[in-house]
Amino acid sequence: MSKAKCIMVQGTMSGAGKSLLCAALCRIFAQDGYKAAPFKSQNMALNSFVTRSGLEMGRAQVVQAQAAGVEPDVRMNPILLKPSSDIGSQVIVNGEVRGDMPAREYFRHKKALVPDILRAYDSLAEEFDVVVIEGAGSPAEINLKADDIVNMGLAKLVNAPVLLAGDIDRGGVFAQLYGTVELLELDERARIKGLIINKFRGDVEILRPGLTMLEEKTCLPVVGVVPYLKVDIEDEDSLSTRLEQKSTVKPLDIAAVRLPHISNFTDFIPLEQHPLLSVRYVQTARELGVPDLVILPGTKNTVGDLLWLRQSGLEAALLKLAAGGTPVLGVCGGYQMLGQTLDDSQGTESGRPQTLRGLGLLPTQTIFTADKRRAQIEASAAAPFAGAALTGYEIHTGRTAVQGAPFCTHADGTSEGCVQGTVFGTYLHGLFDSGELTERLAAYLCARKGIAPEAAAPIPMAAYREQQFDLLADGVRRALDMDAVYAAIGLVNPKGDKK
Repeated sequence: MSKAKCIMVQGTMSGAGKSLLCAALCRIFAQDGYKAAPFKSQNMALNSFVTRSGLEMGRAQVVQAQAAGVEPDVRMNPILLKPSSDIGSQVIVNGEVRGDMPAREYFRHKKALVPDILRAYDSLAEEFDVVVIEGAGSPAEINLKADDIVNMGLAKLVNAPVLLAGDIDRGGVFAQLYGTVELLELDERARIKGLIINKFRGDVEILRPGLTMLEEKTCLPVVGVVPYLKVDIEDEDSLSTRLEQKSTVKPLDIAAVRLPHISNFTDFIPLEQHPLLSVRYVQTARELGVPDLVILPGTKNTVGDLLWLRQSGLEAALLKLAAGGTPVLGVCGGYQMLGQTLDDSQGTESGRPQTLRGLGLLPTQTIFTADKRRAQIEASAAAPFAGAALTGYEIHTGRTAVQGAPFCTHADGTSEGCVQGTVFGTYLHGLFDSGELTERLAAYLCARKGIAPEAAAPIPMAAYREQQFDLLADGVRRALDMDAVYAAIGLVNPKGDKK
């Protein structure tokens, strides 16, 4: 095809399940022989990714691209907003930083980004059969509709049919769907080709009277009731239930500090999937306890989160653990915090010139500048994880001078990160994705604790991810009237699986 068909998934609210529904549709279309690509014109997230070409995009579209079996491409997410405060964000367009903007300034500016959005979309549409578009929040945010570029505003620009999803797990799904439809303009309602009840637990027959009434009131078909699917796939960062994990359920206890501006906590999902490792997220010294490993994750506001760490008492608790020999791992912003000093004399990180002392656990000094490093990396870990092959990406501002031993060595021979005793720091995101470092870390922690590693190794990360995508797609395919979905798109359903 020379021009892709498209389908858009909008939701009644944030967290309605749009991201995973889009991932499921990408997988289904790929399984059915169509070349599919995800697209989200504007994503607000702190979990981001660096493409092969060194450009930055939101991880939700990376996951959807992986579900479709295609390489992530920055065109799939032309605008990324990374919140740096309650009222402002770093604005990234086509993978490059445009600057930091308060919300009001961005809202005045965003209409000017429509050409960037359309260029990205049109370019994808020339290369793929189907583009699966994800909306954001709700299309019925009446205070935002005039300048909308991500929900119905985008649907009009690319002439997209829409599926509207509501989250029954939170309750009030009929009011969600009916109220959303009622707040739309007539031409917007006409774009909706079906309603989806998402995250249902129980007997669907109990819903039948409500479904009939909903169809009568909205004059729209309910194309499926999707069950609450227990699949282990990255979810939207701000709403992730992973961050609520507080208890230890496996032999080895890893405590990750839930920083106020935590970013890329997806780095640690492979650890959660290991049979020996529990990962829990802590916000107080009391929650920290006495784990087998402490992780300081990445952050969009390193200086602000270091001050929070200090004020909350977590710094003192962490330093006490480190002094007693508890291993500590810092990634990206967390790595910077572990050093001797953080020099923001230009004010590019925190908004005002200042220099702070770090935690002093690594012989490093970081100087912040406006330049952002973005690169995909292949490396080999140093002791005590020597030989573990690493693949990942760097995405950070700040340059760190290291006086100690490196954490790893890049393929070109460049040293990266720092190790001192049982304290480790690196800029490398995705460091556990290959699985090799995960196994070395588990063995290292087992040896320290005096327990024997289990004989059965976990499923390799890539195979596990493919398995989870297939489970997601199978569950959604069974729940949706795929004939109706294909008809909305204007394509033939190869499997003809009517409900």
